[in-house]
Amino acid sequence: MQSGQPESGSTQATLVSICRPRPSALGTKPAPKLTRISVDPSKEIDLIPVCIPGPQSANVLSHSQTESSFCRHSPQSPRSLQSYTSQPHLNPNPSLSSSLSPKPSLSPQPQRTLSPGSSTQSQVQSEKPAEENNDFRVYIVTWNVGSAVPPDDITSLFGPNVSDGSVDMFIIGLQEVNSMINKRLKDVLFSDQWSELCMDTLCPFGYVLVASQRMQGVLLLVFSKFCHLPFLRGVQTESTRTGLGGYWGNKGGVSARMTVFGHPVCFLNCHLPAHMRNLEQRMEDFESILQQQQFEGGTATGVLDHDVVFWFGDLNFRIEDYDIHVVKCAVDSNKLPLLWERDQLNIAKNTESILEGFIEGPLNFPPTYKFDVGTHTYDTSAKKRKPAWTDRILWRLRRTGSPVPTHNAALQRGLTSHMGYTISDHKPVSAMFSLHFPFKVDMPLAELQVNKEWCKVSDATVRFTVASTYQRSSWDWVAIYKVILR
Repeated sequence: MQSGQPESGSTQATLVSICRPRPSALGTKPAPKLTRISVDPSKEIDLIPVCIPGPQSANVLSHSQTESSFCRHSPQSPRSLQSYTSQPHLNPNPSLSSSLSPKPSLSPQPQRTLSPGSSTQSQVQSEKPAEENNDFRVYIVTWNVGSAVPPDDITSLFGPNVSDGSVDMFIIGLQEVNSMINKRLKDVLFSDQWSELCMDTLCPFGYVLVASQRMQGVLLLVFSKFCHLPFLRGVQTESTRTGLGGYWGNKGGVSARMTVFGHPVCFLNCHLPAHMRNLEQRMEDFESILQQQQFEGGTATGVLDHDVVFWFGDLNFRIEDYDIHVVKCAVDSNKLPLLWERDQLNIAKNTESILEGFIEGPLNFPPTYKFDVGTHTYDTSAKKRKPAWTDRILWRLRRTGSPVPTHNAALQRGLTSHMGYTISDHKPVSAMFSLHFPFKVDMPLAELQVNKEWCKVSDATVRFTVASTYQRSSWDWVAIYKVILR
């Protein structure tokens, strides 16, 4: 690896020559050498060339412990390092373009008509034209999978637009992922089956696994379009056990937080205590999760300190007062508003201060629990559990306390259940959100270019330019991966 001199101006550019891996006399790859290069006259960065042979071309990412775009990005998880806006299919024989740095490119605005009551909006009364907003689309799925083996195909779970690039981030929250001891030992060494299936489904469309957090059966996955990676920074994950007094992780919450174009956003997936009688315990556990989950650095150290919080999962709230026959009759006759009035979460939002500010769209679908596995029939077992909306997706915008408007808003574009899935006694629920906020960050910390087409059989020279505001560290590194990554 060789380096050149930095360019003058507000940024510093460095040339790095990266050579193909060459076998040693014994036929093994030599260990990578640590090369200290000068990025500016006063500072140096350690660069480690990581050569991964394979049929695909290579790519380069940058990383920093201080404020990284890729700090939870697993080398073996991302699938594609191309900028996908509306090109869902991978080139079977890709080569690198002249620039390796993704540019901010938000999702296209598909034409759609929202029926009255089909969307819920926070802090904005009317939707501005797309060209006047920075519209960042987030698609969230929650599903209690009941320890089931994943089905062969879950593409429909991610909506009809999964292949057209109209979604910027996919968030998947699962509960009761099989956590038997033999499964957990295997998952320590390899990705679990559900994570593998989600990657197999989303990565071919240009989405990269940014964060993953698992606590026994509670799993959270965050996928983003590759072009947004330089603008997702400070990624951290947390988990809180609440089962057996906080010693067991069958219940609790897992979260992932990051700044999205400079705005702190938090995703919280929870599995709260079951049964009608445990309403107070559910509220106590949720409050405990919020208190215990603290993040390092920045101003958003707690969950509720973030500009936007998404709270979802098997929250286990039930329908009070009505017996099972009344509930089923209301469902069959589509009198769902009758049940909303006695939903524990709806009632608690009016009485519990911890829920202040949390918003939920209208539940215009039947209760998603409890079904006989393999059927669309509500529980017929001896227990005869009453149907309930246990699987929920809510969001909250941070209140600044300032009279000056922040121009931040969250618009829910849809909330639906997926009744066709029968592997569990729960049905999955999904929601689409549009986040409207001005970009606080619109330039990557580093830009990478190659001076010609790069293929696996030849050496290449990479130029990377680091922003003058970038806080360099001895932990900085450059990694090389195949274009097709997972």
